[in-house]
Amino acid sequence: MLENGEKLGAFIVPTGIGASVGGYAGDASCWARKFAEISRLIVNPNVVNAGGFSGITDKMFYVEGYSLDEFFKGNLNLIPSTNNKIGVVFDKAIPADVLNVHINTINAVKCVYGIDVIGYEVTKEDVGVEFTLDENGVSAGSVKNIETLLLSSKNLISKGAEAIALVCMFDDPEEDNLDYANGIGTDPVGGVEAILSHYISKELGIPCAHSPAFADYQISSELVSGKAASEYITPTFLPCILLGLNIAPKFSKNGGISVKDLDFLVMPYDSLGSVPVFEAVKRNIKIYVVKENRTALNVTSDTLGLSPYITEVETYSQCLDLLKY
Repeated sequence: MLENGEKLGAFIVPTGIGASVGGYAGDASCWARKFAEISRLIVNPNVVNAGGFSGITDKMFYVEGYSLDEFFKGNLNLIPSTNNKIGVVFDKAIPADVLNVHINTINAVKCVYGIDVIGYEVTKEDVGVEFTLDENGVSAGSVKNIETLLLSSKNLISKGAEAIALVCMFDDPEEDNLDYANGIGTDPVGGVEAILSHYISKELGIPCAHSPAFADYQISSELVSGKAASEYITPTFLPCILLGLNIAPKFSKNGGISVKDLDFLVMPYDSLGSVPVFEAVKRNIKIYVVKENRTALNVTSDTLGLSPYITEVETYSQCLDLLKY
């Protein structure tokens, strides 16, 4: 519990594992927003990112995966922050017309929301992002030249940036999962996106998030599932990460909000093999797993032998009701 008496929770949906809730485009946001009405809430970007939209609220702490793990380990604390100065790093591989669309996006977000984007840099070399889906439907990938992102990020920090937005060039992922538009399967690019943001957060100790850029930025007229729809009606996914990074907490070794303040953790039913779960067990933090949210994994409380430490609920609605009292 926080010093002001508010509850503090963590609502996590891991990236790139085909979660039936939160595995698409901001489709866990509606639930996260309800949980944030009864507590302050730590969310990973995957929960609230939705292309041109964002589910973020001022009751949430937007924390990417590497920093989230460090928080749960007790290695860093969260310092609430607003109006962060954001620097944007663009992959050199992005064509000029696609880059212009993203620059217009930055200027629109600055104009509408008053977000402080201090500037952008184009990397000196192509980043070389490749993504894959394994036989189990888990998203993964590789980055050929990740160090070029670090160099540009450091340059932006030297100019005053307190958070970094990454935009890398991706091939069109449609053929890797033809059912994604129908709300089935895994987002093919989620896994490698996590690699990119984890790397910068680890190296520089600041908030970071990633948005992919695609050569085809035309808005689709195809009718798709509501779970994926926000990605089909915007030419760029940059707005959601700028909105999240704008109020992302800063990190500190001392002071601020620590894992000792955390009251509960909410996870999908079968994706429990992660640092937050094991650390929450170690620290006697209440863990709720939601059966309606299934993933491509099969890592449950039973398979891990953690059943005595975990409360299983059928739905997010049921979990919410339990936490209200």
